[in-house]
Amino acid sequence: MTARPTPPSDAQGRLWLAETLWRLGGIQFGDFSLGRTVRNSPVYVNAKLLISRPDALKRTIALIAEELELGMAMRNRTVEPFDVIAGVPIGGLHLATALALRLDLPLLYVRPPRVADEVAAPHIEGIYRPGQRTLLVDDLAAGGGSLVETALALRNAGLMISDAAVLVDREQGATPRLEGMGVRLHPILTLEVMLTYLDSAGHLADGDLDRALAYIHREGEPRSEFD
Repeated sequence: MTARPTPPSDAQGRLWLAETLWRLGGIQFGDFSLGRTVRNSPVYVNAKLLISRPDALKRTIALIAEELELGMAMRNRTVEPFDVIAGVPIGGLHLATALALRLDLPLLYVRPPRVADEVAAPHIEGIYRPGQRTLLVDDLAAGGGSLVETALALRNAGLMISDAAVLVDREQGATPRLEGMGVRLHPILTLEVMLTYLDSAGHLADGDLDRALAYIHREGEPRSEFD
């Protein structure tokens, strides 16, 4: 039986996550259009595959927890202490569940209304009190639409939202959009950092990195209200 590799140090945690997503098949290249913001992207990131590897999921949650704890411990805090964790379905819910278990905190999620009840307000699953500070958790951030909608639904219920944690920021406008409503985004990886590492490790084919970076840096891409 092959021995498991020694887990990387905390300083290498982000690159470990990039390598792990690559080895799981969570980074693909082609032409992808997903959700409301990702259109004709040359790269697809599927962080949901982490749920198939409990050891990798636990290590990933440790990275998120360490990032948050460091932000809360700083003299000028970059993360506000929180009472509740809210997962953004679907991709963020398994991460939020694992993080809630690690930190021993309550979990919430916003269930959108059924198609037949589009005029109804989203329903919040879980037990909470107005005034509690809530951390948002998602797997990916692109334009930030899902994070914004979740934050608004929670705020409308009286919860306080100041921080959101994600695994990968695709750098397509989520950070400034969330900042505009007073929410700080805390990614473990940005798409550029992840792809630059994977290229330096020899994983990418010629041209993959250049095409992806051109996509990330492209300016003037139109955004709808909820991208």
